[in-house]
Amino acid sequence: MSVKSDKWIKKMSINHKMIEPFEEKQVRKDVISFGLSSYGYDIRVSDEFRVFKNQSPDLLIDPKNPSDSFITIKDKFCIIPPHSFVLTQTVEYFRIPRNIITLCVGKSTYARCGILVNVTPFEPEWEGHATLAISNITPLPAKIYANEGIAQVLFFESDEICQISYKDKKGKYQKQTRITPAKL
Repeated sequence: MSVKSDKWIKKMSINHKMIEPFEEKQVRKDVISFGLSSYGYDIRVSDEFRVFKNQSPDLLIDPKNPSDSFITIKDKFCIIPPHSFVLTQTVEYFRIPRNIITLCVGKSTYARCGILVNVTPFEPEWEGHATLAISNITPLPAKIYANEGIAQVLFFESDEICQISYKDKKGKYQKQTRITPAKL
């Protein structure tokens, strides 16, 4: 397995619409950077956020019995309460080739402020806007900015084509276009 370079990412994004919209260069002026980097792509946060309706101590989050405990906020930024998290999605829409898997890691600018990003790998032939879980591990409110960088996606090419892709198994998060909470 090998990591893919900026030349490969650019070619796949322009010729095969792997990333849309695609920013060919790293955008840095007055923003938390996003766009093409040496061996990855820095993704952006959308301007839509799913936050908890209330912070009741009786509230229980159960991935086997998901409830709609969120409200949607659309804004230029989002304030994450202390020791809490929000769901959002990427600005970018992805179409992952069958011989590629990705790994997504949070940007150090946010990590150094106690803001962590969790994204599962984009499996071979997964397609959609990625839903992001952004956690504030600090005892203080934390601010994240819409349409700016939040994490970097690294692309890995396998020596072999997988037998069963995400598309083949009809994955439950395939072609998501909205922030998608847990599904069973």
